[in-house]
Amino acid sequence: MNLQLTGKTAFVSGSTQGIGYAIARQLLQEGVAVTINGRTSQRVQEAVARLQQEVPGATVAGVAADFSKPTDISALLEKITGTDILINNAGIFEPKAFLDITDEDWLRFFEINVLSGIRLSRQLLPAMLKKNWGRIIFISSESAVNIPEEMIHYGTTKTAQLSVSRGLAELTKGTAVTVNTIMPGPTNSEGVSDFIKQLAIEGNITPAQAEADFFKKMRPTSLLQRFATVDEIASLVTYLSSPLAAATNGAALRVDGGVVKSIV
Repeated sequence: MNLQLTGKTAFVSGSTQGIGYAIARQLLQEGVAVTINGRTSQRVQEAVARLQQEVPGATVAGVAADFSKPTDISALLEKITGTDILINNAGIFEPKAFLDITDEDWLRFFEINVLSGIRLSRQLLPAMLKKNWGRIIFISSESAVNIPEEMIHYGTTKTAQLSVSRGLAELTKGTAVTVNTIMPGPTNSEGVSDFIKQLAIEGNITPAQAEADFFKKMRPTSLLQRFATVDEIASLVTYLSSPLAAATNGAALRVDGGVVKSIV
C-alpha cells in the first residue's frame, strides 16, 4: 500500500530507542524526512547512524533535548518549525507505590509526559492549520483508561494526554489536519525489558517467568498474552500519519493486545 507520505517531514520526540525509534524508521521507509530526538547528543548521533544504515538513502536528522529542561525545550522549538507530522512520544515511567510518590515526582511526570506534547503542538499546529495539512499523534497508553496501581502517576499523565489530544482535534474542524492518540498496551521496548529484568531479580526467577507472572497478575485481561513489538505499534502510527487516514480525527486508538475489556 502506498501511504502517500513521500516528501513529508516529521519530528518524533523520544525516538532514540523503543517505540519512537520504530516509528521513525517506518516513516523513513515511507519517504518521510524525519528528525529524531533524545536526551543527549551522543544518543541522538548513534540513533541517526543506525537509521541511516537500516534505511539507506533516507533523510534523517537529530536534535538533542531533555524535556525536563526549559532551555533545551526552547532551543528545540526553534529547530522544528514547518514540520508536517508531529509524534509526541517522549515519556517516562517507573513502578512506585502511591504513598511514595512525592509532589516532585508528580510534577516531573507531568512536565515530561504531558507538557512536552503541549509545547510541541503549540509550536507546530498553527502552521499546519495555515497550510491545511498536518498530523499530530500522541503516544499514550492503555494505562490511560486502565490505571496501573503500581504507577498511578504514570497512568494519570497518560489520561491527560487523551484530553489534550481530543481538545486539539476540536481546533482542526473543517481542515485537513488531524490529531489522534495511540494507546499501546504492554510493549517490548527497552524500558519494559529492564522492568521485567528487575521483577525477575526481585522475585529470584527468570525473565521468562517474570513476563508470564506479569500477564497473569498485572495484565490478566490481555488477549495477546505477550508483549507487543515496537513495530506493531509503529505500523498504526505510520498509517495515521498518512493522507489515507484523513477521516480519523479526535480518536484514541488502542494497540493494547485486548487488555482493556470495554468496547468503546
